[in-house]
Amino acid sequence: MDMDMQAIPNIERVRHELKRRALTVKTVEKLTPCMLRITLAGDDLADFTSLAADDHCKVIVPDENGENVMRDYTPRAYDNAARSLVIDFAVHDAGPATRWALAAKVGDTVEIGGPRGSAVLKGAIDRMVLIGDETALPAIGRQIEEAAPGTKIEAIVAVPSPEDEQAFATAADLSIRWIHRPEAQATEPSHFIEALADVTLGEGTYVWIAAEAGVAKAIRRHLMDELNHPLTWMKSAGYWVKGQADTSEKNISE
Repeated sequence: MDMDMQAIPNIERVRHELKRRALTVKTVEKLTPCMLRITLAGDDLADFTSLAADDHCKVIVPDENGENVMRDYTPRAYDNAARSLVIDFAVHDAGPATRWALAAKVGDTVEIGGPRGSAVLKGAIDRMVLIGDETALPAIGRQIEEAAPGTKIEAIVAVPSPEDEQAFATAADLSIRWIHRPEAQATEPSHFIEALADVTLGEGTYVWIAAEAGVAKAIRRHLMDELNHPLTWMKSAGYWVKGQADTSEKNISE
């Protein structure tokens, strides 16, 4: 069946009650050289909701002037019964959230807000292709681990070194390609473009992209212009923007 004739996937937007939650650091783990995993706990998580793997919540931390600022992070995993929430911090910059995470210790307190809502992907999708850098790894990892048994997933992930690769517990039919490139080259799309030469984008394939905004846009253009992949079968986001601290483009549409 041609993808133009196949039912187009749609994104169902689900709103959640927006509230702040006061939480305590339960554990701190250096997952890889570029990733820090912090587990938060608190009774405020009893009604925490995150329906999509690429949701984001606001982590509220002080900046260098002591003023509270909000930064977006993916809820990597959560357990309402255990009142726990896992957030992975990519330590690729020196912003206020990264500084807080690097200094965090068990017993510290922090507030989070949201998620405000979830963008839930619906439709007859035969295969997922996940493309992203280290900042997208929490969302990629969650998609892989929450996938239904047998789901075909191909992932292309760029990280600084082999030590930054992660393992995922999943029942999906997973193929993952790791790209090792220096952090200084994180704004170059060529690594992903070259890797896509080995990927077959057949019918029913949905492509999810998240990286630096310029990189995500370049991948999206390549998929449309060179590989003729339908725009309706992809989603792209800039999780960070070169030269603009603490900036993102959550929904790239140009």
